[in-house]
Amino acid sequence: MPEALVSIGVAAALGPDTIAAIAPAVESAGFHALWVNDTPGADALAALAAAAAVTDRLTLATGVVPMDRRPPESIADAVRALPQDRLVLGIGSGAARSGVLALMRESVRRLREVTSARVLIGALGPRMRRLGAAEADGVLLSWLTPEAAKAQAAEAHAAGPAAQASLYVRAALDPDAVQRLEEEAGRYGAFPQYRANFERLGIAPGATVLRPDDFGRGIREYRSAVDEVVLRAIVAEDDVAAYTRFIETAASSV
Repeated sequence: MPEALVSIGVAAALGPDTIAAIAPAVESAGFHALWVNDTPGADALAALAAAAAVTDRLTLATGVVPMDRRPPESIADAVRALPQDRLVLGIGSGAARSGVLALMRESVRRLREVTSARVLIGALGPRMRRLGAAEADGVLLSWLTPEAAKAQAAEAHAAGPAAQASLYVRAALDPDAVQRLEEEAGRYGAFPQYRANFERLGIAPGATVLRPDDFGRGIREYRSAVDEVVLRAIVAEDDVAAYTRFIETAASSV
């Protein structure tokens, strides 16, 4: 497998203005894409519109838009307004607990009607991963060790030879941000759906993140496992200066 692309991920909660200030730094540093998490009370697509206005070639991606809360019709206008050739729609099932495979299959079909953007499905379990590989353009993985990521990427490629396997990896590059990184890992480890997945895989949340003292080794291992590594930036303070430092430090190490 060729060495993976490397991208940067941030949360939509930062707001369009902050994300627009960060995006040019991501582009000029040579990263492949800027991924923006869609979170309650914050709009990833609005943030990407702001980023699109200040960049020329940077891929713009959502990770992920929950289809139970924001069905395709509700985001159609925002999606069409974005540069289709630079857009990747990461979608997920959100809080839905029944009929999730049918929900995602239908969401992919309906999104194909309103956009030519690539569509990746956020997937924890094997059935959702197969769906993303076979019926969408690939999968967005998360909270995995390099070994687990390599195995899941291989499964995706077997189900869909052209499928893309992207992976979110939480990373802190500033020692002052490590506590926030550990808190993030602990928070996800307490969510029932994620806790069950960690237990099924036999891994601890803290084994899936990158810290300042092991970033160089860790990013190399992840880049050999998947098609794209999305460094979900964890910084000490959520301001433009901290994210810019993260981007510059990461760029010097990949």
